[in-house]
Amino acid sequence: MAQLKLENVRKNYGLVPAIHQIDLAVNNGEFLVIVGPSGCGKSTLLRMVAGLETISSGDIYIDSQKVNDVEPKDRKIAMVFQNYALYPHMSVYNNMSYGLKIAGMSRTDIEKRVHQVAETLEIKSLLDRKPRQLSGGQRQRVAMGRAIVRNPALFLFDEPLSNLDAKLRVQMRIEIKQLQRRLGITTLYVTHDQVEAMTLADRLLVMNAGVAEQIGTPMEIYENPQTTFVAGFMGSPPMNLLNCTVSIDRKNLMLDQRQIMPVPSLSSPILDKIIVGIRPEHLVLDPQGVLELTIDLVETLGADILVYSHLGKQRIVARLPGHHQVVLGDTLNFHIPDNRVTFFAADTGKKITS
Repeated sequence: MAQLKLENVRKNYGLVPAIHQIDLAVNNGEFLVIVGPSGCGKSTLLRMVAGLETISSGDIYIDSQKVNDVEPKDRKIAMVFQNYALYPHMSVYNNMSYGLKIAGMSRTDIEKRVHQVAETLEIKSLLDRKPRQLSGGQRQRVAMGRAIVRNPALFLFDEPLSNLDAKLRVQMRIEIKQLQRRLGITTLYVTHDQVEAMTLADRLLVMNAGVAEQIGTPMEIYENPQTTFVAGFMGSPPMNLLNCTVSIDRKNLMLDQRQIMPVPSLSSPILDKIIVGIRPEHLVLDPQGVLELTIDLVETLGADILVYSHLGKQRIVARLPGHHQVVLGDTLNFHIPDNRVTFFAADTGKKITS
């Protein structure tokens, strides 16, 4: 196991900043997931930790050792890639043992370690096969096995499940989590899939355009997003973000000329506009509710249904129990519970505390 620390880490490509100042501490045995949309800098950050990208400024420490100028092979890390990166002409056994041979380990020790890891990953029967004879899930296990046999201090995963079908991704997600718990290896895992991020992480780092938007446990980030970006990215479907105006008498918040709630008492003064955030599952079906919505679309998920509607140009999504019978064109009323609302400044997109 290892501790990882990033201090004031930045990455520029010429004059273009790709990673703004990142300060991060990852504890021994922690599973940290870096999540964000394509192009946000998450893989670049991972590659800087691995030593595959130089940093423009700042410092990276692994177990208190500054590794800015340390070669990747000497950083005690193992990396699993999106495309598996297996040697096609080698057997599974040789793919897993190759790095150990290069490191000068004895043949007996190599064989013992490869067989132990293969048994853990349930790929012992595949050791004589070539990668072309394996399914996608089997190849991913081999790629993980090749990393594990090195007995690294730090695991780095770069979107390892994105090439798998949906069912296999769920299965591999469970296996990765269980394996990491069993081995206790400090892990950084990059993904653009927020469901994958929520289910795997001890903590999440949400990135946007090279900026660390928020760091916290999955539920901290889900229930207490600090910016509209985080609120709109984390969650399936994401939080409703309603652009509201303050009434002339400054007493109520208005949405599409409808009064939806009293003006809240917040730490920062409210100007003329404010963003009201509420999760789809927190909208309460109520015949007397202030939100009267005509249903545009219904998605049936089994246990739940998602109903889509709009007010003006703003889309609103509600999650209801699956037993509700809702069809297109129905008009439903919803109540907005005061204790389930998050307020954001319209100009900065940052959360306003009460």
